[in-house]
Amino acid sequence: MKTAPQGGPSAPIVALDFVQAVDAAEVQRARAFAEPLLAGQPLDTGEEALAHADGVAAILAAIGAAPALQAASYLVYAGDFLNKPEEIVAKAFGESYASLVTHTRKLVQIQRAARAAKVGEEQRATQTERVRKMLLAFSHDLRVVLLRLASRLQTLRYFAASKTACPRELAAESQQVFAPLANRLGIWQIKWELEDLSFRFLQPDEYRGIARALHEKRVEREQRIETVRQMLEADLAGQGISAEVQGRPKHLYSIWKKMQGKGLDLERVFDLRALRVIVAGVPECYAVLSRLHELYRPVAGEFDDYIARPKPNGYQSLHTVVLGPDGKAMEVQIRTRAMHEHAEHGVAAHWAYKEAGARGYAGVTAAGDFEEQVAQARRAVLHQLLAWERDTTASEAALFDDRIYVFTPQASIVELSAGATPIDFAYAVHTNLGHRCRGAKIDGAMVPLNTKLKSGQTVEITALKEGGPSLDWLNAELGYLQSPRSRSKVRAWFNALQQAETVAKGRELVEKLLQREGKTAMRLEELAARLGFKNADALFEVVGKDEYSLRNIELLLRPPEPEPDADEWLAQRRTRPVQSGVPKGGVLVVGIDSLLTSLARCCRPAPPDAIGGYVTRGKGVAIHRSDCSNFREISQRSPERVIAVAWGEGKGGLYAADVLVEGSDRPGLLRDVLEIFAKEKLNVTAVNTQSVKAGNDTAWMSFTVEVTDSAKLSQVLRSVAQIPGVRAARRK
Repeated sequence: MKTAPQGGPSAPIVALDFVQAVDAAEVQRARAFAEPLLAGQPLDTGEEALAHADGVAAILAAIGAAPALQAASYLVYAGDFLNKPEEIVAKAFGESYASLVTHTRKLVQIQRAARAAKVGEEQRATQTERVRKMLLAFSHDLRVVLLRLASRLQTLRYFAASKTACPRELAAESQQVFAPLANRLGIWQIKWELEDLSFRFLQPDEYRGIARALHEKRVEREQRIETVRQMLEADLAGQGISAEVQGRPKHLYSIWKKMQGKGLDLERVFDLRALRVIVAGVPECYAVLSRLHELYRPVAGEFDDYIARPKPNGYQSLHTVVLGPDGKAMEVQIRTRAMHEHAEHGVAAHWAYKEAGARGYAGVTAAGDFEEQVAQARRAVLHQLLAWERDTTASEAALFDDRIYVFTPQASIVELSAGATPIDFAYAVHTNLGHRCRGAKIDGAMVPLNTKLKSGQTVEITALKEGGPSLDWLNAELGYLQSPRSRSKVRAWFNALQQAETVAKGRELVEKLLQREGKTAMRLEELAARLGFKNADALFEVVGKDEYSLRNIELLLRPPEPEPDADEWLAQRRTRPVQSGVPKGGVLVVGIDSLLTSLARCCRPAPPDAIGGYVTRGKGVAIHRSDCSNFREISQRSPERVIAVAWGEGKGGLYAADVLVEGSDRPGLLRDVLEIFAKEKLNVTAVNTQSVKAGNDTAWMSFTVEVTDSAKLSQVLRSVAQIPGVRAARRK
């Protein structure tokens, strides 16, 4: 048995058959998946869900949409009857289908809510415009738009076939939004049927009147058209031009519009007698036009060349009106087969390339610039949607002139406020992209970041791998940001940065306090909770802002000592013998010198400091320096417990004192300070150091030393202050 050589004529045919079989199987698999969910389930229109999905798939097939899109028509409606539709569809059919289900269902829900909203007649135009904007916003996936067009047509067909009254809001939305959208996408086959059905429901009397008038003379009109069709086809064949001549269908809504717009009666509307000539190529189009004008007299002012100058939606054809053999006007369209396919199916036909993917058709891999061609085609279609968006009346434009639509490099559409800049665009795409934005290109050309964008432009952002926004962006005079959302994102970034610095400062202050109090083992979260804060960062933030006194933490770490019982106090006085001279600690307590005394650790008094005494609970009298903040506070709270005290005359006692040294962080600084203490014969019992790397590096050093009197300590501190790099040396 002979087989065709590889790459021979039969190879593409076999591959095409295989691809078609796979695609058909995918549609059947989607229907089998959806059938148990949809069968017998009514939609809000009353139509059975499965019948509606079948109708949508049939419409999509008729306009040449890819089989994958036909399969999606079942999955979208099945999603209404699944608990987690996106997850289930993604698992069974893939992420592409899941995304389509998500976006289509979301758009359907928004449209239903818009129709259900009770608005006055004066607001109805605004509502309609919002629905149009919703469709435009979802156009980043044109499959969603095609599905919605097919679904709406199927809904109108259902109302017509079942002779059920169609809601006026739905019919108006179909006429004012969906039919113009189909026109922009070049899908004539859907456009004219949407218009005719909407016309039937919105203006039933006018519709029936035109339909009745056309029906009365239908046989006579069709006979005349058929006679002219046969004559023209035979004549063109005699001229060596191979052409297919068709009678054109009569669209009632377009007839009615021409009657209204031009004030014509029914017999004078050219669409009643119309032919379409389809040929192989463009030269033949003009040859047919020339021969047609030789055979029949053209009507002045009724010729349009849409081949040389295509319509915005890509439509191409030659239009002319001639006087037929009976002297009555007849419209003729002349186009190639490719032009005819595009006119009937529009974007649905060429968007099949996107569905085919890199494999192309019949398994043939596309050229290297395939993706770029697809992106260009996508941009061309989206430009038509943008043009449709701009085609509003003057009053509507006044309402909606505050929005623009621009493209990403991948041809996704982004909606922005009018006057938006590339930075606004970056923040609209992703907050992190906005923070890292450092440059922009518009339609491939580098521009300043404060350039105002216009609808239809393609914007590409240059961004750093890491980084944040500039404070200049918040300067309104420089014009970097127009969107309030973008400004709030920039402010939030700087607020977060400032908060982080404040928290770091507060943490440093709290940790230093814990070191001084010997409580470094305490958990910071526990400390914050005991002080009534949600977490440690909340405590650090208020401390860093100087909104919370560290004294509150000190009081928590050193709670007030219990007041002694009156009986215990008297018992101490009776049992403790009175001593003459200096009691323990070298402190003379005037009047009650037999009581137990202790030096307060918060201020560590030493002779000849001015001191005061405070009667504590169970620990006798605590001796504080007179300038101690703790002493001032407890004295104000309990003045009756303050007593006069004085240093005794004893000599040779040692007193602990805390010293704080601040200086520039450098090697050997601690050694130099300790050398001074050693030279002055001061015993150092504790050392704590900490370096802060922020701005100018700072070293904090805390020492506990033993001195005989504070005057000696003051001399030593003056010596320490002379050390290079030391900014301050003081007693705590």
